[in-house]
Amino acid sequence: MTQTVLHIDSSIRAEGSVSRALSQKITSRFEGATILRRDLADGVPLIDGAWIGANFTPAADRTDEQKAVLATSDAMVAELQAADVIVIGTPIYNFSVTAAMKAWIDLVARAGVTFEYSETGPKGLLTGKRAIIAIASGGTPVDSEIDFAGRYIRHIMGFIGITDVEFVKADSLGNGGDEKIVQANAQVEKIAA
Repeated sequence: MTQTVLHIDSSIRAEGSVSRALSQKITSRFEGATILRRDLADGVPLIDGAWIGANFTPAADRTDEQKAVLATSDAMVAELQAADVIVIGTPIYNFSVTAAMKAWIDLVARAGVTFEYSETGPKGLLTGKRAIIAIASGGTPVDSEIDFAGRYIRHIMGFIGITDVEFVKADSLGNGGDEKIVQANAQVEKIAA
């Protein structure tokens, strides 16, 4: 059976982005897979009052205008639902995710669609999937107390049901960057497709 890989990039840098280079190398390991591509630098709408109103209106009762407001979100959720593997390339900007990554998270974390509320709390609905996160930073060590990107992405993945999450780290590149990129590329070579 052919796997489907959703490849997402969030760096605003089109050239010279370490996270983009790593995510591309990771995606290329899945030979023969169907690749869905989403570049968040192309623009991601922010949720607003109209979006909230549409999202919380039952699907059968939504107006054409509300359906149009949710169209991008629906497409992004459909990509996640179709994917077996999600590859995300993300830098750490100011200790956290990019604005575009945060906007994407807001658009895909939808009650009743990607998670649901239960008697024991929220339950993710996108189970049985794998996520591989290529994360790069200039000075923030991933998994440190000042990393509000990696830990956040891991939490959000689990929140929507994706608990098989692996990180390829090229962090603190301002201190020994070339060596850390070599180490990250070595991590990529060990990823099982």
